[in-house]
Amino acid sequence: MAKVTLQTIADRLGVSRATVSYAFSRPDQVSAELRRRVMEVADELGYAGPNPTARSLRLGRAGALGLLFSETLAYAFADPYAVGFFQGLATAAEDAGVGLLILPLPHGDKRTEPVRNAVVDAFCVVSLPDGHPALDEVLGRKLPVVVVDEPYVPGHPFLGIDEPAAGALAARHVLELGHRRLGVAMVGLHDDGHIGWADVARQRAATFEAMRGRRDGYQAAAEEAGVDWAGVPFYELSRNSREAGRQAGHALLARSPRPTAILTNTDVLALGVLDAAADLGLDVPGELSVVGFSDSAAQDAGLTTIRQAKQEIGAEAGRLLLAGAPARPERLLFPHSLIVRASTAPPPLERH
Repeated sequence: MAKVTLQTIADRLGVSRATVSYAFSRPDQVSAELRRRVMEVADELGYAGPNPTARSLRLGRAGALGLLFSETLAYAFADPYAVGFFQGLATAAEDAGVGLLILPLPHGDKRTEPVRNAVVDAFCVVSLPDGHPALDEVLGRKLPVVVVDEPYVPGHPFLGIDEPAAGALAARHVLELGHRRLGVAMVGLHDDGHIGWADVARQRAATFEAMRGRRDGYQAAAEEAGVDWAGVPFYELSRNSREAGRQAGHALLARSPRPTAILTNTDVLALGVLDAAADLGLDVPGELSVVGFSDSAAQDAGLTTIRQAKQEIGAEAGRLLLAGAPARPERLLFPHSLIVRASTAPPPLERH
């Protein structure tokens, strides 16, 4: 029998999940009649209410999970990957009857006060660079911690994907199509605001562990195919936006010889590269192949990309933090897959 959740009851009654959550945790926010109906259906389905341990956290302590990530608040609600992850985490919190306290730390922001002053019962840390002082502050609070994407912290649960393998899968796809003139556009290597060309030394010194691994995968696959990585033009960006991708696309496509395939580490950047190709009148995939990453807002554009389980990762992070017992300090790697669509094909000279 499937697990009964707040959403199960909401679907039965034709109301929102939040309404059912209020019936349990904030009964003053719903009518007596609606609360009675919610309780009747809950009893019928054998649902005793939100997780007792999580409910005790809410009633006896802060009743909130802290979500710490290295971007702006506006970005969190606009980036397709971030939105998917947050939906998964928020669903787990809502089912448990606890809230989320969002603690954004935009690139370059080294403050620790938001963490020190946060009234929370646990932390979910998402994509912080190596050595960020806020992470030390989190660990110093001695609260439950789950890390997502980066950095790996020994002794605490880690959720993510096999980044080198995923990067290699993306690069290998275009290499197997016959491409040898590659270009790369990446964001999230460093948090120093750099925009422009990045040589191999700067690439390898990236302070964001996940992006460092993804880039390593690109390089490994290229070198397996006999491509000299030092000769691959690599354009670094400081923000993950479509306009930034367009800027990178123009820079890469101005090279001589021009790349026939461009790898990007986000779908948003890939969409910008497609914009640049359109500006220049280049046919995709006839004259240029483009590969994104994450499968967020990619389908409508026909974008070939790497799919990762963003909502599932968010939900599992919430489950671990609300389980009521210390989570095992293990690396939980979620599956990824190559999704081939209309933005990739053999290079022009390979066509017959």
